[in-house]
Amino acid sequence: MSTEGGAPEIPTPPPGFRMMEGRGHFSSHNGPYFYQEGREKGAGQAFFALDRHANGLGLVHGGMLTAFMDGLLAAAVFRETRKISVTIHLSVDFLHMARVGEWVFGESHVTRATRDVAFVEGRAYVGRHDVVRASGVFKLMQKRPE
Repeated sequence: MSTEGGAPEIPTPPPGFRMMEGRGHFSSHNGPYFYQEGREKGAGQAFFALDRHANGLGLVHGGMLTAFMDGLLAAAVFRETRKISVTIHLSVDFLHMARVGEWVFGESHVTRATRDVAFVEGRAYVGRHDVVRASGVFKLMQKRPE
């Protein structure tokens, strides 16, 4: 999955998805990620699986899927609480394979929030198959740490 110059070839995102900007160096290096416009609650995101996302079997690496889920759950926290957060706990269940050349979609929502923490659930899927289910607990913060 690369062009002649070696840069990855990413197809046009599906309708309703736009490229995310400004997520930090880690996410910029692993992405690009796309967000879903027009959601009333929770978060919707996607990424196109490239060679660099694969393990030795040509499947999307579990670490890539975990990083995607962590960001997806955190996005729901921000959208629903309007506060930034950091991950306290993340539980990930791998259910099916995702392959290079596939769009991996994700959706997440806050199940409960207190003054200090938010509880979130989400899933990633390819076509009709759930690839990952995740749940997390996020510490809510008033501002970025210095």
